[in-house]
Amino acid sequence: MENYDVIIIGGGPAGLTAAIYASRARLNTLIIEKESFGGQIVSTDGIENYPGIVEGDTGTTLVERMRKQAESFGTKFLRSEVVDFDFSQKIKTVKTKDETFSAKGVILSVGASHRKLEVKGEDEFAGAGVSYCATCDGAFFKDIEVFVVGGGDTAFQEALFLTKYASKVTIIHRRDSFRATKILQDKVEQNKKISFLLNSKIKEIKGDGLVGSITVENVITGEETQFFPNNAFNTFGIFVFAGNIPNTKLFEKQLKLNPQGYFIVGKDMKVMDGVYAAGDCIEKEFRQVVTATSDGAIAALELEKYIEFEF
Repeated sequence: MENYDVIIIGGGPAGLTAAIYASRARLNTLIIEKESFGGQIVSTDGIENYPGIVEGDTGTTLVERMRKQAESFGTKFLRSEVVDFDFSQKIKTVKTKDETFSAKGVILSVGASHRKLEVKGEDEFAGAGVSYCATCDGAFFKDIEVFVVGGGDTAFQEALFLTKYASKVTIIHRRDSFRATKILQDKVEQNKKISFLLNSKIKEIKGDGLVGSITVENVITGEETQFFPNNAFNTFGIFVFAGNIPNTKLFEKQLKLNPQGYFIVGKDMKVMDGVYAAGDCIEKEFRQVVTATSDGAIAALELEKYIEFEF
């Protein structure tokens, strides 16, 4: 069993920032991530609201800088999935598929995953017209109409990005008002390629190999409308940005979660003695890269104090 001062589970902006702070404090730190380091931000084409970012920087650019900074202070990185843990003792244990590790403290920065629409045809056409990442798949829809589902910042950012490729972008939102910031709403409303279907939701997705039609229901009247592609490719794209689900299921039996599945923490990011949480997996109002990095810094600083006092 390998022993560490700090184990960080999750390698998004919160986890990477926590790693920078913990390693800089000369705590032997391991960060474990089951997918690509950086979390959802790596699929973001452009970032405008993070301090120090210049035009042309992407989510991947920012993540690479964070990782290099953490590595420069001695953080160790492991690409693996955590499958079990024991936080009941003073020394915490974390198990991956292949190894078991121990630590004086743990930071949970497990992030959140895209929420699906849970409609007929969504899973069938995932990767064949249905996507959850405009940066990843937008170029496949050059001169093709696309639909974007959602009303928050992510949906609006990705809708704007998709106008680089798509012939037309239609935003489908189940309400008649949006959560997106005013500056993004203004940009979207000024873009001639973008239109709206409000008070509406997708009810069904059909096709033959690729998406061939969608049925949209008006949530107020119940009226249903079918949309068919009007292009040489006989298909269109559906990009889903309907919120997130916290990746906390593994921890629900031992740690306190709110009804939506988010970790409940105080200002010190503490979940329990020796265990802290940060980023999109905690209960909070604003979910931005800058708030995630703040969470990670606070969690690491508080854990440093805990280790100094307890060990």
